[in-house]
Amino acid sequence: MKILITGGAGFIGSHIVDAYIEAGHEVVIIDNLSTGSKKNINPKARLYEADILDLDALREVFQKEQPEVVNHHAAIAAVGASLRDPIPTIETNVLGTTNICLCANEFGVKRLLFASTGGVMYGDPKKLPVSESAPRDPISPYALSKALAEDVIRFYAKMGSFTYFGFRYANAYGPRQDPKGEAGIVAIFSELIQDGKQPTIFGDGSKTRDYVHVSDIVSANLLALTKGKNDVANIGWGKEVSDKEIFQIIADVLDYKKEPTYAPFRKGEVMHISLDSSKAKKLLNWEPVIKLEEGVRRTLTTHE
Repeated sequence: MKILITGGAGFIGSHIVDAYIEAGHEVVIIDNLSTGSKKNINPKARLYEADILDLDALREVFQKEQPEVVNHHAAIAAVGASLRDPIPTIETNVLGTTNICLCANEFGVKRLLFASTGGVMYGDPKKLPVSESAPRDPISPYALSKALAEDVIRFYAKMGSFTYFGFRYANAYGPRQDPKGEAGIVAIFSELIQDGKQPTIFGDGSKTRDYVHVSDIVSANLLALTKGKNDVANIGWGKEVSDKEIFQIIADVLDYKKEPTYAPFRKGEVMHISLDSSKAKKLLNWEPVIKLEEGVRRTLTTHE
């Protein structure tokens, strides 16, 4: 089938492109290359350098390519940036998603898959691991934008032709993650260590996250091409890992002996999160495979 992937030059999107092409699908990419990179793009995919806020440009691509499936991964995904200036994040993640839905309905797309977030969607839940039945409780404009994007897709699916499935990802890591961003602790810490610099932990190191390797995310995106209808599911391990623990795992792989530095806790971040992914198991027959230590080692020994 022909699949259009927004954000297909980015960290997660480019891995999904590779997997879809390997599975025999025809892949078209829309990416404005603001955070993605041409070096990530599979040579068998067609790239349209366009912004999802440009509805006319989107319509041209949809009209020309007539995709059966859209996989929507283009977004501004940074809590800190959204706190400093919420407008670009809200515009891209909400209005941009609206534009994708308008084109999907106008040009007869049958299926829409999309990236949401489990890492910040639920705020600080009372019970962990948290399931999708827990209330959404955004504590940053980024989290709010993703909650609104889910609602936009749900609305336009009712109004039009496509079915949808959304992924509430845990903290993703793996090859091609940008070490210069504000998210992606594995990429950030490993580059700092390899550059001879001390990583900084924000807070006292007790903050916890649920980590999922990008290849496990890819497998969910493959399964959801044909499974799961008009729903969202958590994609994670369901295990809390503290900042101190993830630092030590990275340090052990790189044989780094120094301690990290510490800085004040950053506003807008949750303290503790892990995701119950039993719904993804039920609907997609998905389970994570790559354990954290193995995934970190694989990430730090893969040069892409």
